Amino acid sequence: MSSPKKTQSVEPQVAHLVNTWLDSYGVDYKMEQAPFQNLALDNALSEYASKSGNKGGNRPDVKMLLYDEENLQYYPVLIEYKGYKDKLVKLDEAGQVANQKADHTPNYANIKDYAVNGAIHYANAILHYTEYTDVIAIGVTGWRDESNKLVTKIGVYHVSGKNLGMGQEVGAYSDLSFLKPRNFAEFTERVRHLSLPEAERERRQASREEEIKASLMKLNNDIYQNEPGLGATERIYLVVASIMATLGVPGLVSPLTKEQLTSSTEKGNTDGDIMMRKVENFLAERNLPASKQKSITNILENTIKNDNINRVENGQTQLKRVFCKIFDDIGIYYKIVLTTDFTGMLFNEMYNWIPFTKDQNNDVVLTPPYVARLMVRLARTNKDSYVWDNATGSAGLLVAAMHEMIRDAKEKITSPEELRRKEIAIRTQQLLGVEILGEIYMLAVLNMILMGDGSSKILNKNSLLDYPERHKFPATVFVLNPPYSAPGNGMIFVKNALAKMTHGYAAVIIQNSAGSGKAISYNQEILKHSTLEASIKMPLDLFIGKSSVQTNIYVFKVGEPHHKDSPVKFIDFSNDGYKRTNRKKARNNLKDEDHAKERYDELVNLVRFGKSHLRYFTEQDYYEGTINPAKGDDWNQSAPLDRRPKLDDFKKTVSDYLAWEVSNILKRGGKEGSLGKMMPHSMSG
Repeated sequence: MSSPKKTQSVEPQVAHLVNTWLDSYGVDYKMEQAPFQNLALDNALSEYASKSGNKGGNRPDVKMLLYDEENLQYYPVLIEYKGYKDKLVKLDEAGQVANQKADHTPNYANIKDYAVNGAIHYANAILHYTEYTDVIAIGVTGWRDESNKLVTKIGVYHVSGKNLGMGQEVGAYSDLSFLKPRNFAEFTERVRHLSLPEAERERRQASREEEIKASLMKLNNDIYQNEPGLGATERIYLVVASIMATLGVPGLVSPLTKEQLTSSTEKGNTDGDIMMRKVENFLAERNLPASKQKSITNILENTIKNDNINRVENGQTQLKRVFCKIFDDIGIYYKIVLTTDFTGMLFNEMYNWIPFTKDQNNDVVLTPPYVARLMVRLARTNKDSYVWDNATGSAGLLVAAMHEMIRDAKEKITSPEELRRKEIAIRTQQLLGVEILGEIYMLAVLNMILMGDGSSKILNKNSLLDYPERHKFPATVFVLNPPYSAPGNGMIFVKNALAKMTHGYAAVIIQNSAGSGKAISYNQEILKHSTLEASIKMPLDLFIGKSSVQTNIYVFKVGEPHHKDSPVKFIDFSNDGYKRTNRKKARNNLKDEDHAKERYDELVNLVRFGKSHLRYFTEQDYYEGTINPAKGDDWNQSAPLDRRPKLDDFKKTVSDYLAWEVSNILKRGGKEGSLGKMMPHSMSG
């Protein structure tokens, strides 16, 4: 008996049919072997990992560059053909194009075998290596039906920073006539109005964050192992300068490319000179104050123009080699719209390999993004808030605040023009960060630039000594993760900041010993003008790998002195629903194992509205009590234990005792009536 005949691919017929359509539309398209005839697009496809994971060799079946005349924008269009019924697109459980495995590495099997998956892979090459921000990825597959008629199925996706490069389906199409010149503007209008639901955006954001961590780990390990002479600080400066140089400013500063670094020894034209010119032009066109531009370039220049990394060996400088690694490994992430603390993740990864000398006292322990979002919510941040952080680190808390403010604005403002103005105001006027350490200040500036600016209000100052009144800021929200080795475990920063505010709210994450005796004088001063609303005990392993100290979040209402009868909400948040690990090679060290998202939402409601919102937590986790504002050492309380015996406790004790006696009697082969003699009359009958 012969084996079943394998179904033969009809890809050649699919290609012929669709190419005939394209001919009839009058569009200029290129076949697989032909170049784009656009150097940037051709280079992008050759630089990016292929569908098999090797470098280069990306050849879409059809490619074209179409122009939307109404909106004056070019769109690269990439088409991939397959010839089997079930090979259009592979989706994951969440309905997302499955181009990543569970460990957040590329799923090359799906990319190679499915039409849409392959087209989106090519589209990411364009996003990564060119200035084009919107790409159309099209998959077409076909098969023969029962009557031997060729049937086709089409998937049309928009790939951009707005959907985090993962693609979003545009709509259902039976042919590609939307590519006709007379139809294309209508099609792109539909593309421009696509948006992701908030829950989907958050899910994609979390997925991308895990990819970023994996990529940063790979990059840092590579530089640490293979690039001698570069300390942790130098690595950070190289990454910061490389990102600024490759971001560019549309229409004003072209992004730095690999080819522009020629490893020349000519004076004034070394790789370091070329990179610094790009950085200087980038900062100038971002309209940063001249003094800030000078400060940033002074910090970067010593590393970027260093003779050692600009020395030519085997035809290439170390600077170019490291620049290429940075661009290849993480270039895609800072060119798509993210709301994450990108440079915070960079910082944490860099210092996983080499201890930071200033961190011996846990001075620089950055707040995890999900905790940063919790804190800005606890401080009641909204679109009209003015948010500041006087020990801002990489500005992760400000990034979280910016995201929360813009989210609130989008919910409440219905006028597109008013929303646009509000977003600009939020980014440029309503956020302020102060950071004393130069290398960390650089990360904060870069973070805010990546988030759409706001960097003009990041100051390289000592906020305790160097914050003159001319920098007055009408703060209504204060968020802080202070250096714990500062006086009062860092509460000196809280005292100074809240004294500069007239009203609003504050959320501070700090060693809990600050609330039990290590910061008495500072706490007493704070309570003269601010009310302690909540004291939240956080998980002990919150900063796993960086610090093992017990932390609390203290929430204050600013501008209202704390009275001895003011109720304080003491909440034990030790079980926040997350399981944390500290494995350097793990792809995900944070797992939601017990309704973590819901627990964080519940915590915000408990602080604001009280025990009526208890669901996942018990009354033992939530306790309302009072503190003595004159003491300053009673901020960490827990629900008192009720030690009075209950009837149920008595019954259980008697039951356990009887069970024990019965067991003993049976073991002795007990005599008749012996059990009754040991029972009280009321129980033995």
